[in-house]
Amino acid sequence: MYEAAGIVLAGGKSTRMGTNKALLPLGKESMLATVVATLQPLFSDIIVVTNTPDLYRDLKARLVPDVIPGRGPLSGFHAGLLASSYHHNFIVACDMPFLEPDFIKYLFEQSRGYDVVVPRRGEYLQPLHAVYSRDCIKAIEDCLVGGNYQAFAFYRWVKVRYVDVDRLAGFNVTEKVFFNINTPADLVRARRMMGESVANHGALS
Repeated sequence: MYEAAGIVLAGGKSTRMGTNKALLPLGKESMLATVVATLQPLFSDIIVVTNTPDLYRDLKARLVPDVIPGRGPLSGFHAGLLASSYHHNFIVACDMPFLEPDFIKYLFEQSRGYDVVVPRRGEYLQPLHAVYSRDCIKAIEDCLVGGNYQAFAFYRWVKVRYVDVDRLAGFNVTEKVFFNINTPADLVRARRMMGESVANHGALS
């Protein structure tokens, strides 16, 4: 177990899904509960950033709201890092259920001397599956106040280590690790990846 927090962002509007995707069944639990259960053996503290905490009271996690709401994932980064008592933290979206503990461990091993350790495949970053230090808080606040809400907008002001996943020796980091569930079709695909029968659930149940 790392002396760190696992921070899960569950504040999205689920516009493309049409319903709160964090509560949709995936595996034996909801999508959010599946992510939390994966992180619990890894981290000393689990923080879920949500503005609807009453929906998630049964989770074994601390529930915290956005401090500066309505700014997308960047608001969640800010609230989660403020709530954490640890220097480095793993931040992930609630709709990325195929986490690999060994890969998360590898990201932490690269974090010494860096504020951000973020996976990169080609030109594409995975800011919602990355390690962040609390030293990012001021830069994130500046972006939130300044109206720049991209998840990686603050990177230029902190020390970032990019992990090129296609070049990692000894790791097979597939696209599955970064698969995120935004639409009903994504949910069907995720259930198939988990070996579930879609007929047992229906598309959005």
